[in-house]
Amino acid sequence: MKSENIKKMVLRSSVVLVALFGLFFYNMNEPKAVAKDKEALILQGLIQAIEYVHFTKKPLDDNFSKVVYKSYLERLDGQKRFLTQKDIDQLKEYELQIDNQVNALTFEFFNKSLPLMDNAVLKSEKYFKEIIDQPFNFNKGESIEYDPDKLNYVKNDDALKDQWKNILSYEIMANWVEKMESQAEKANKDGNKTDEELKADAIKEINKRYTDWFGRLAKLKRSDRLEAYFGCISNYYDPHTDYFSPKEKQDFDINMGGKLEGIGARLQTDGDFTKVSSVVVGGPAWKTKKLQDDDVILKVAQKGQDPVDITGMRVDDVVQLVRGKKGTVVILTVRKKDNSIVDIEIERDEVQLEDSKAKSVVLNMPGSIQNIGYINLPKFYSSFEADGGNSCAVDVAEEIRKLKDLNVNGIILDLRNNSGGSLSDVVDMSGLFIEEGPIVQVKGRETKPNVYTDKDKTVQYDGPLVIMVNQFSASASEIIAAAMQDYNRAIIVGSNSTFGKGTVQRFYDLDQLVSGMNEFKPLGNVKMTTQKFYRINGGSTQLRGVVPDIILPDIYHYIETGEKEYDNALEWTEIAPVPFKQNVVKLENKQKLIENSKSRIEQSKDFNLVLDYAKLAKANRDQTKYPLKLNDYRAMVDKKNEESKKYDKLAKNDILGLDITNLEVDLAKINIDESNKAKNDEFIKDLKKDIYLEETLFIMRDMINLEKSFVIQQKKIAAAN
Repeated sequence: MKSENIKKMVLRSSVVLVALFGLFFYNMNEPKAVAKDKEALILQGLIQAIEYVHFTKKPLDDNFSKVVYKSYLERLDGQKRFLTQKDIDQLKEYELQIDNQVNALTFEFFNKSLPLMDNAVLKSEKYFKEIIDQPFNFNKGESIEYDPDKLNYVKNDDALKDQWKNILSYEIMANWVEKMESQAEKANKDGNKTDEELKADAIKEINKRYTDWFGRLAKLKRSDRLEAYFGCISNYYDPHTDYFSPKEKQDFDINMGGKLEGIGARLQTDGDFTKVSSVVVGGPAWKTKKLQDDDVILKVAQKGQDPVDITGMRVDDVVQLVRGKKGTVVILTVRKKDNSIVDIEIERDEVQLEDSKAKSVVLNMPGSIQNIGYINLPKFYSSFEADGGNSCAVDVAEEIRKLKDLNVNGIILDLRNNSGGSLSDVVDMSGLFIEEGPIVQVKGRETKPNVYTDKDKTVQYDGPLVIMVNQFSASASEIIAAAMQDYNRAIIVGSNSTFGKGTVQRFYDLDQLVSGMNEFKPLGNVKMTTQKFYRINGGSTQLRGVVPDIILPDIYHYIETGEKEYDNALEWTEIAPVPFKQNVVKLENKQKLIENSKSRIEQSKDFNLVLDYAKLAKANRDQTKYPLKLNDYRAMVDKKNEESKKYDKLAKNDILGLDITNLEVDLAKINIDESNKAKNDEFIKDLKKDIYLEETLFIMRDMINLEKSFVIQQKKIAAAN
């Protein structure tokens, strides 16, 4: 039913891209300058792609140069811990030259920055090693500023060394105080360490942290810096336009699709070694029962080939060796916890990343509300495959079907922290709750709006619907929330507003955009903002987001979050609305629902505590300067701890009477192993303490009781039983 619509939408997008490619080839064959190497070719493709199809048209001028210059310095040394003003002075001459260099496909500014940064890192590492072995004075009456925007670059090397003394003093002191506070809370008299022993532990921990950090910096390649530089150029046009290397694009596809082909193990750097941080339940590595958490991988071999020693190798490069096509075999030489060395042979297969998948439970609150379906969707995933790919719209439809089989009295769709994803999937998902009709308008730079419409007349679910969002619900999450709000089909519950990402991005493969020059390929991809999406009422969600019908206070209540925080974010605009109607459910008592919730929130001890805590969070965020004197720092920490104590009970107690049960049809999958069961237990445990879910249930109760149309639906359900 809905899956066919998804395939059509994916194919439709592909046709659009092909058409653009055909036009683009002409432009690429008439470049402003001739690319003579791979880097210049990538830059050429990047700029011409942006100029041709980006939503906004911006000139390559001195303003472009200034923005890229500032942005790149922030990426190089955002915390101002490496470069001195003397270094910056050597780069300053390029501040208004970058546009000219880009047009000429040259890299003078970028090339000049590399040795400066490399030398600056080596110099800082030298200072760090000298300082960490010296005694620290924690009685200095100075302070340290941690907001880089409030800092200037230090004047010279002597000032840089002094800065590192302050940085290390502060971080050791903060770590030391944390250890003392933690030990005091545990009050384990038999195993207590002295303050001096705790200080030694803090120094050791900070030493390892920075040693590892400098080790990672030493492994950065020119290509890593270049990707950052290309990113700064792309971000000038908007924060969501970016360059992706072939590897970055692969990782993006995996993240979007919720699956990969490999062994199913997450890896992390541990000094010069690569360690297994976790094994994905149900994956090929898990099935062998041989690879375990904390195993150290020493060598990687493709079956039939010599092994590669990966000691000192970047974890990203190790992942590329381990990952591979389904059916191929990789052999890992592993050091176990008992120091034994073993070879583990693993046949690669498809790995499902279940954490991102839609899942549902049934909620009951005796004496208040019964049999409510709850669907959690962490993200809008889609593998964009013509057949058999993951689709969140298909999965949500299946969860709805399972809940309908249980005759639930209402459904809560939780999109909190869902950062979005597939546009086609959100159109299909919205169509699950209404008859056919427009869902969202999409408009390019110089094109008429294209209305994305659900054309399936089938209504998958026509009962009471509440959608939960927060300030981190973005993009596709905002589309469905806006559509259901405009159709008056659901009550939207959440933060002051959603994230405010009202733009559409598409990937353009530079290999396809650039004809010939195969010796330089692969070139990577450009993720580009080509369109804005608009609500069917004509307004955009860009910057402003979706304002919920019912606002529930959270700790970010007084803090500005979302798209508004980004540099170069596109502005809010509006276009003409499109006609729309729906005959499923027409909410008639929304204002009463709002008033009832507002009254409960005003009387709620928990939500009043949340608001107080939000004020404290704002004050803490605004504080960027910290004392370097131990007594002063401890006094500050003690004061903050004392202020925070009254909020300790928040989200720690189970909601009175709330019962959460898994669907019986899901139990076999949940109980397949202890890991899956543990994850499910943790999921339910968190829900039971969720005061936002509690208030949403009360809103659902009011909706069922107040709305005549839903009363009719309940009668239909009762009659069916």
